[in-house]
Amino acid sequence: MNPRYPSIELLAERARQRMPGFAHDYLSGGCMAEVNLHKNTSDIRAVELRPSYLRDYHGASLKTSLFGREYAMPFGIAPVGLQSLMWPKSCEILARTARTHNIPFVLSTVTTASIEAVAKITDGEFWFQLYHPADDSLRDKLLRRAADAGCQTLVLLADTPTFGYRPKEIRNGLSVPPKMTLRNIFQMCTRPAWSFSQLFAGIPQFATLKPYIPAGLSMKHLGLFMNKTFDGRLTESRIRAIRDQWKGNLVIKGIVNPEDAELAISTGVDGLIVSNHGGRQLDQGQSTVRATAELAGKFQGRVKILMDGGIRSGSDIAVALASGAEFVFLGRAPMYGVCAMGARGGDQVVEILQKQLQQVMEQLGCETVEQLPRHLV
Repeated sequence: MNPRYPSIELLAERARQRMPGFAHDYLSGGCMAEVNLHKNTSDIRAVELRPSYLRDYHGASLKTSLFGREYAMPFGIAPVGLQSLMWPKSCEILARTARTHNIPFVLSTVTTASIEAVAKITDGEFWFQLYHPADDSLRDKLLRRAADAGCQTLVLLADTPTFGYRPKEIRNGLSVPPKMTLRNIFQMCTRPAWSFSQLFAGIPQFATLKPYIPAGLSMKHLGLFMNKTFDGRLTESRIRAIRDQWKGNLVIKGIVNPEDAELAISTGVDGLIVSNHGGRQLDQGQSTVRATAELAGKFQGRVKILMDGGIRSGSDIAVALASGAEFVFLGRAPMYGVCAMGARGGDQVVEILQKQLQQVMEQLGCETVEQLPRHLV
């Protein structure tokens, strides 16, 4: 671990210094006034844990079983769209990080590496998050590609029925590739490491979707094509249709209320990821840790309860697990690492989180991650 950046906060600051403003805004921003973005982390930090100092203690193990697979740690790398816009080849870097450290990596439909490329990097040990297409034939093609590549866990995204209103992205005219406005050109010129890396890596593309995108589209028409192709609202009938054909694990991401959870469970899903899309969709929504505690209290034992949102440290991971999550995912933190340190950044983030979580568990006198709820105040 590089001692210059021993925390996610320090990596985030270094990333800000290396990225063009429009790319950093996309990574760090939320919707509307960013209330929910900040609430996610502040609510986690408000939770307290109680140590046991005089009990016999034999050390802490971070190993965690999920869907019949043992992982080295109870956290994984969440799906992030447009990854190579923020730092070139970041999707591939993080897939390699996950494979090296034996943690799950979730590939987004709308990121910049293909299903097949990530399958090769991870030896098929990856999850795939599906943005539901409007056309069932495209859905089936994506599912077949994921299955053929060895993917065992499919994640269906529920929390994007409409595009979030994100003022920073509107101001920046965010697109792939970035629009060549004077403002954006100036930002790229002031970040030479990013610009030269992009030059060598090539123009970012929606790699998984490339076979279905007509050639030669302008950015305006590409945007129209994407809007027409994907209908984000996930319905019971759509879930059941996928459950009927998907033979692996099926997880719904974006569940925050008991009614949705009950309906999802009735369709035969294996897991729920409690998430509010990182505070990027509904500004007045509930924080993920509060929703996790409620859903875990009602549904734990019937379905796997996972959590994504607001986690920036090993302490945050411990709190999420103590609050009822059985596993957690981080999106921004690994990206901060790559944007700060390039190819070494993913390893840096995992090593930070591992050391921090290990220290918290040893301080608490907690031997396994399953025991963390005993320490919740």
